Amino acid sequence: MSVHTGTAEELVADGVRELARRTRFPVAFGGLVEDGEVAVSTIVGNRTRHLDGLQVRPERGLGGRAMIELRPRMTNDYRSSPHITHDYDVFVLGEGLRTLLAVPIVVEGKPRGVLYAGAWEQSEAGGVTTAPAMSVAQRIADELRIRDEVERRLREASPVPVLASPAREELRESFAELRSIAAGLTDAGLRDRIAAVERRLMGVVEPAHSTTTGAIPTAHLSPRELDVLACAAVGSTNAEIAAQLGLREGTVKAYLGGAMSKLDASTRHAAVARARRAGLLP
Repeated sequence: MSVHTGTAEELVADGVRELARRTRFPVAFGGLVEDGEVAVSTIVGNRTRHLDGLQVRPERGLGGRAMIELRPRMTNDYRSSPHITHDYDVFVLGEGLRTLLAVPIVVEGKPRGVLYAGAWEQSEAGGVTTAPAMSVAQRIADELRIRDEVERRLREASPVPVLASPAREELRESFAELRSIAAGLTDAGLRDRIAAVERRLMGVVEPAHSTTTGAIPTAHLSPRELDVLACAAVGSTNAEIAAQLGLREGTVKAYLGGAMSKLDASTRHAAVARARRAGLLP
């Protein structure tokens, strides 16, 4: 098998285009799992922009069912199908799709993404379309598995050094300041650039699983909850956080409470510790 040299998103984009070529369906789209949801990143053959921004949760819609069952799912009449939830009708029906096939990308028994093929009219293609679609999904899964293994070996061969305490505190303060700056920006491009710097800072610290207390499952904090927690992590009071982020003090308490609840922590200090172990804070 030839190795794809682009990013994982580019790998999926190539797979979506191949899916369109190899099936009888005029529309194809798909994406990888990000923060527990499939974020559709590539769409080909569409007539409208309704599929833009589609994000699919496990168990929801045709793709969510395919993710849970780890097998292809297809409907010849999407609008009236009683076997799926219709959370995403505004996207699918907005495009006018009637027939829809969803094929999960499965790596080591876990869903990593979903590929879709659809048509504006009812189709009875069935296995004629499913077989090549499964082949495309398997090719992507094989490539992702190889990448996972390469990354694992690189991590084992080159462990990230532990920062000395003064440097670590300086990094944490820089991270909190970046979060505060980004919170007040309206320019999406600048926010993305700052987010990239934040990821680089996170990469400087040692992996979360190296702590003696063990790693915990990653909690899905909102951007504001993470902003507030990053400031709290460097010792800022609620009043100071409110001034830094341009919020009311009561709003800061609410965000902090939400973060503590999601992290199953009874104090802000415990929430910060658990966020660090989960890889959310440096």
